[in-house]
Amino acid sequence: MEQKQTSRASFGGSIGFVLAAAGSAVGLGNIWRFPYLAAKDGGGFFLLVYLVLAITFGFTLLTTEVAIGRFSKQSPRTAYSKVKKGWGGLGILSTIVPIMIFPYYCVIGGWVLKFFIAFLTGHNLEAAEDGYFTGFITDQYEPIIMLFVFILICAVIIFMGVTSGIESVSKIVMPALLLIIIGIAIYSLTLKRTDADGTRTGLEGLKMLVVPSFEGMTLKKFCITIIDAMGQLFYSLSVAMGIMITYGSYVKDDNNLVKSINQIEIFDTVVAFLAGVMILPSIYVFSGPEGMSAGASLMFVALPKIFAQMGFFGRYFGALFFLMVLFAAITSAMSILEAIVSVFIDRFGMSRRRSTVLVAFFCFLIAVVVCLGYNKLYFEAILPNTEPGHNAQILDIMDYISNNVLMPIVSIATCILIGWVVKPEFVIKEVTKNGEKFGRKGLYIVMVKFVVPVLLLILLLISFGIIKF
Repeated sequence: MEQKQTSRASFGGSIGFVLAAAGSAVGLGNIWRFPYLAAKDGGGFFLLVYLVLAITFGFTLLTTEVAIGRFSKQSPRTAYSKVKKGWGGLGILSTIVPIMIFPYYCVIGGWVLKFFIAFLTGHNLEAAEDGYFTGFITDQYEPIIMLFVFILICAVIIFMGVTSGIESVSKIVMPALLLIIIGIAIYSLTLKRTDADGTRTGLEGLKMLVVPSFEGMTLKKFCITIIDAMGQLFYSLSVAMGIMITYGSYVKDDNNLVKSINQIEIFDTVVAFLAGVMILPSIYVFSGPEGMSAGASLMFVALPKIFAQMGFFGRYFGALFFLMVLFAAITSAMSILEAIVSVFIDRFGMSRRRSTVLVAFFCFLIAVVVCLGYNKLYFEAILPNTEPGHNAQILDIMDYISNNVLMPIVSIATCILIGWVVKPEFVIKEVTKNGEKFGRKGLYIVMVKFVVPVLLLILLLISFGIIKF
């Protein structure tokens, strides 16, 4: 395990690393997808499955990538070659993932920015009207303008560097994000509404999230819940995107990795749960149980309508909500951008400033094409294992290839490398190099060698439509 020590930027301390990594993990998926899946898959039962997978499946992948990053002190493109000569191809594959994700993620970030501005400027009732979201994304110019502003924000942060940019912003934004989520969640629990169907309260909506429902439970539904929870956790923790390897490479050798990883897990899980507490009670109060099935349209279609029904406070509630979502989108997007920029710095010896400008400009051009996929470049496509009637656009195709195909492949290959080629002791030695106790050592060995790759293979086969439920 000898490695060449090179001069490299680093986080000022473990708190900076934890907040930056947690900021990357807490993204748009936590805000809308977690509450939706929890409501769909039995509330408390989904939560239980998610927690079990978080301390086993998620813990394994997160530990592995952070350890690889700190050991190699390299970006994902060159990190795997440092671990084992001949595995550089996996580094190339892991670099393609963030390059594909960043452009379309910034497009969605632009959508969030649009809705935040709409609520902030008092156009909240317009945002709640039918066709508002569709009218916006099909416009030829406005989505591109919002996209440009969002990418510019992320680029400026990365341009400033690891300590002055990523760490400093994370230390401000993440506590603010958490406080906003807690505030909105508490407010959601106080909501109450009476109509022809009776009285509904926020606390009743909370029960749908935390109380397990086994109604109509079958083996098929049980398996779907596990797959949903695993899929949510897979990209919720920002694994297989090169991010955790990159952030791990900035962690100092004397930091306690075991403690930091545990804190990242806890932070991500708590925020995901609070997102459910924040969203589901309000939807239940104003839309009833049927409103829980809003799915992907939850954030930009269903929630603005909910805010409109809240009266005077709806505008401010909605503005605060979209500000929180914007914070989450920025912290995730900047981590994806950093994963790409670090490759140019390590592989080509470019300066941070030059590589940031180059990558941001290139990704902006790709993102413009994604925006045009809803108007000038509109077409209809069907992806494997998608909902009937859902026509995929450029964004959907890029999301499918990166999240459903490349990310599982990268993680499976990483498990093979660590579990069978260099052996789990490689990671164990790295995380305990300062005498730390690795409490889940035995669990880690079993998971990285057997359980995680098998689960990921199943997830990959489902993505291809080979396994269907």
